[in-house]
Amino acid sequence: MTDFKLNAAGRGLSCKGCGRSNNKLNTFDWLADIPHNDEETDLVEVQFKNTRKGYYHNSNGLELKKGDIVAVEASPGHDIGTVTLTGRLVLLQIKKANIRNESDIKRIYRIAKPVDLEKFEEAKSREHETMIRSRQIAKDLGLEMKIGDVEYQGDGNKAIFYYIADGRVDFRQLIKVLADAFKVRIEMKQIGARQEAGRIGGIGPCGRELCCATWMKNFSSVSTSAARFQDISLNPQKLAGQCAKLKCCMNYEVDSYVEAHKRLPSREITLETKDCEYFFFKADILSGMVTYSSDKNIAANLVTIPARRAFEVLSMNRAGEKPEKLDNSATDITINKPLDLAEQDDLTRFDKRKGSKKKRNKGNKENDVSKKLDENQSENSQIIDGNKSSKNNKQEKNESHDKKMSGNNNRIIPENNNRTPKNKTDRIEKRIKQEKTEQQNKVELDLSQRSERFKSEHQNQSNLQGKDRQNENIKGESTHPKATNSRNHKNNRHQKGNSNNQPIINNGESSN
Repeated sequence: MTDFKLNAAGRGLSCKGCGRSNNKLNTFDWLADIPHNDEETDLVEVQFKNTRKGYYHNSNGLELKKGDIVAVEASPGHDIGTVTLTGRLVLLQIKKANIRNESDIKRIYRIAKPVDLEKFEEAKSREHETMIRSRQIAKDLGLEMKIGDVEYQGDGNKAIFYYIADGRVDFRQLIKVLADAFKVRIEMKQIGARQEAGRIGGIGPCGRELCCATWMKNFSSVSTSAARFQDISLNPQKLAGQCAKLKCCMNYEVDSYVEAHKRLPSREITLETKDCEYFFFKADILSGMVTYSSDKNIAANLVTIPARRAFEVLSMNRAGEKPEKLDNSATDITINKPLDLAEQDDLTRFDKRKGSKKKRNKGNKENDVSKKLDENQSENSQIIDGNKSSKNNKQEKNESHDKKMSGNNNRIIPENNNRTPKNKTDRIEKRIKQEKTEQQNKVELDLSQRSERFKSEHQNQSNLQGKDRQNENIKGESTHPKATNSRNHKNNRHQKGNSNNQPIINNGESSN
């Protein structure tokens, strides 16, 4: 056995396995550095337009490498393609493509000559025009089909029409019309929406190239049960790919989710504690955490526990026992969230809002006025209560109040004349102070006026009470004349003893 050394073994991947990646379903030959790799088999993988690939025998023993343009056997004529893979990996690709009959594998004629390339480029330039005309022809014939792509053979003698249709289409008349219009041999191939997306290519929502355009050849059916197993919301806009079908990637991890589901309790089982009964709410399948709710329909008193704890509580319930709590953790687990230093900053904090300060100042002024009115009402009530209690207290309070009024009216508010308002805020503050002083003066004047009114009313009431008493006395004397004579006699005695000799009025009569 001869010793050999791998080329560029310490540098990672070999450049021999790389090639032009402008085509769909590009492959990397990671066995290109192994000696005698090409001698293992004479099979070669050749790629044509978009995702069409074929496998051919290198019966002539040509030295082929990845990226060579070759002329291969076709029926009829020949076709032009690019070598994408040689050696041992071709056998794996054939097994993947389910090619079992060797009779289906044709041979490579030669490396393409300049004449072959000229014919190929000429045929390639007619593809787009042919596709547009063929669509119009199919529409005129009333066929429910969409011609998605047209591919000419390398020698220009044959054209392959790729179409999409929901049902079976009778295109026998269409083939005759197309053959007469383009003077070539016609081949019709029906493809699905996924194959069409692979031929067109694109970027998926994951940010990578579409799987059907890079490596996927065999398309398996995808159902909504795969989304249910993975707890994916059944939103058709998110579940559908660019082909308007369910995404193929939902089948990639469904097996692992099915196995993880077996380690979780059933969703129909309820857990009972001494406090209440808990119902299944949601589950994190891969981490094995289950969330239960105390209400069957809404999220209430949510408790998240591992699946092992759920099985423990379930076994206790079956034995007739009920735990105190669903979660047996002694201490609550607090998650330390990262601090966001800019979470309190607003993006519009530097924007100027017109009229906002004025509105705030108006609101503050209204609040101040309402507070002052409340205070004044309480003071008025106290003053009225004091006046009813005693006159002396009233006079003392009124005198002190008048002194306060005179002091407040004579008070001079110091103003800093040296300071000039630099902006609107200073002006607004000055206005507010002036309005406050005006409000205070008004309130004090109202208090003084109210107190004077109360005094006058109280004096009038006292005078009226005195007059009422005199009238009552007069009525009493008119009804009892003896009492009046005795009272006049007493008054005469009192008049004689009086040193001032002033007239005394009794019953409307004067005595000198």
